[in-house]
Amino acid sequence: MKVRALNFLVCPSCQSTLKLTTDEQDGSEVLTGTLRCLECDATYPVVRGIPRFVDADSYASSFGRQWTWFRKVQLDSMNGTCESERALLATTGWQESDYAGALVLDAGVGAGRFAECVARKDAEVFGVDISSAIDAAYLNIGRLPNVHLAQADIFALPFRERTFDLAYSIGVLHHTPDPRAAFDRLAANVKVGGGLAVYLYDRYGFAHRFPDLARKITTRLPLRVMGVISALSIPLYYVYRLPVIGKLLNLLFPISMLPDWRWRWLDTFDWYTPRYQWKFLYPEVFRWFRENRFKEVEIFDGPIRMRGVKAA
Repeated sequence: MKVRALNFLVCPSCQSTLKLTTDEQDGSEVLTGTLRCLECDATYPVVRGIPRFVDADSYASSFGRQWTWFRKVQLDSMNGTCESERALLATTGWQESDYAGALVLDAGVGAGRFAECVARKDAEVFGVDISSAIDAAYLNIGRLPNVHLAQADIFALPFRERTFDLAYSIGVLHHTPDPRAAFDRLAANVKVGGGLAVYLYDRYGFAHRFPDLARKITTRLPLRVMGVISALSIPLYYVYRLPVIGKLLNLLFPISMLPDWRWRWLDTFDWYTPRYQWKFLYPEVFRWFRENRFKEVEIFDGPIRMRGVKAA
């Protein structure tokens, strides 16, 4: 945690100022300490460089395990690709000039793949995650001078309303207990004139119905067991590419068909383990933007990617 983070952080319970007591520091990073609310006297620990506003992973424990196992897989700086950069652009449509000098919120930062991209664009980014994935993010990007991280619940964010110039949530809201309420909380943290972008799963067609049935079982299995089962996607990839049987298998029990075996394993684990996995239609998400006073709402290719600008 950098001391500068106190310019943005507040008590999630009462939105009041926090005071930092430092126990251990390494250069600009506060490694251990305590944040105390000056109004309600609530305390929040700083552990391993991260302010902690929640006690446990809650409903997102699978992601804590996922990003501990696959910490480096999707980071462009570590895999030699631009996949995260492309995914960020496809969801937000924001250009380099939009990020320059902006304060950006990454809601559901995971291992930090998108926050790393934003940090390269002359922006200051604050990544939050309810799960222990935040520790993976800190190992990956936490020491970058323009990156701040916090373990926090999207339903009780430790920021005042209208703090951020830009905010995005990519592949996260549909894994919360109440995606619409999570969207509302995220929208409230965007300044007037600021931008918000989201990526959500869709429920068009019927292909999602079979894996949804399978998830009734897979979400109840131990995560280590699912780690082994999802690893079967590595060799099964070649069977799934066969013309007839492959199409049938992809309909009944789909796996990721990404060529890189690590991404394939990660994505398959990601599909079948989260406790919540809601799916939506474009008009639903469009209404979320309009009812939160966003204008210039744009839809991008690939369901469901959408962004808007917050009106007065």
